[in-house]
Parts: sequence; structure tokens; C-alpha cells
Amino acid sequence: MKKILIVSSSLRKNSNSEKLALSFADGAKSAGNEVEFISLRDKKIEFCRGCLACQKSLRCVIQDDANLITQKMLTADILVFATPIYYYEMSGQLKTVLDRANPLYPSDYAFREIYMLATAAEEGDEIFERALNGLEGWIECFEKAKLAGKIFVGGVTGAGEIKNHSALKKSFELGKSC
Repeated sequence: MKKILIVSSSLRKNSNSEKLALSFADGAKSAGNEVEFISLRDKKIEFCRGCLACQKSLRCVIQDDANLITQKMLTADILVFATPIYYYEMSGQLKTVLDRANPLYPSDYAFREIYMLATAAEEGDEIFERALNGLEGWIECFEKAKLAGKIFVGGVTGAGEIKNHSALKKSFELGKSC
């Protein structure tokens, strides 16, 4: 059994990227894994101040929801990030969480596998590649971790539009394979 943390960064209810993440969660649970799902929708998360105090204390000086999320990231075996793509990049909410996860850098983190699930109104692999590049840069900072899987669904704009898309099954299967 693996401990899996899924962070969904869409602020829109019934979002396409969140549906993709929930399908992954269902697959991972069906394989007997422990899955925790966090939506950033109602979280208070400030921007990183760049003070680097976290490099010594292993905790951010800003008291908000990012500290709890970072602690959950620290102990998870697998991290899954779900994001809508805005202007060819991951959501600002997800980028802020990754920045605020700076206390993980000098830590003895548990995660080894990282997955990215993304949706966008536009289609084309280049749309996803630009957003994926940002996450890959973050992963590069964690030498024991690797990008283990990715799913991109383009051409979905309206909330819930992904409802009958074949990628939901693909996401379920990817979660089940963890």
C-alpha cells in the first residue's frame, strides 16, 4: 500500500482537471492505496517571500494552509498534481504551492513518484509540454523523485465537459497502476 497525495489546483467547482484527479484517486483506491485528495479551492495560500528561513527550520514562517499541504507532501510516497492550463502554464495556485513547498528541499521527503494531470481548452501536445516543463523543473530539485506519469486532455472548456471522455478511464488505470 502506498500513501498518495493528490493536489487539485482548479478553483472552479466541477472542473475538468479535478474530475481527472478524482478518477485517478478512484483507481489508486481500488488498488488498495491510501489516498488523500486536497483541493486548493478553499485554501488560504500566500506567495513565498523568499526569506529561506524554511531551509533551517523545515517549516515556512507564513502561517497558512501551505504548511499543512507541505507536511502532507513530505510523508506521501506519491504526489499527484492536477491543474487546468492557463496561458500555456500550470495554474498560479499550483505554482504557488510548489514555491511554498521549499521546506521539502533539505528534508528527508518520502515521495519518489510524481504525476501530472492537466486539462485545457486548447488542444495540442505543445500546450501541455509548456505546463509540464514547469513541474519538471521543480522535480529536478528532488533527486530521489521522478515524473512517473502524465495525462493531458485538451479541448475541454466548460465545467464538467470531460464527463464522458476516454481520458477518465486512462486516469483511473494510471491510478490503479500505482
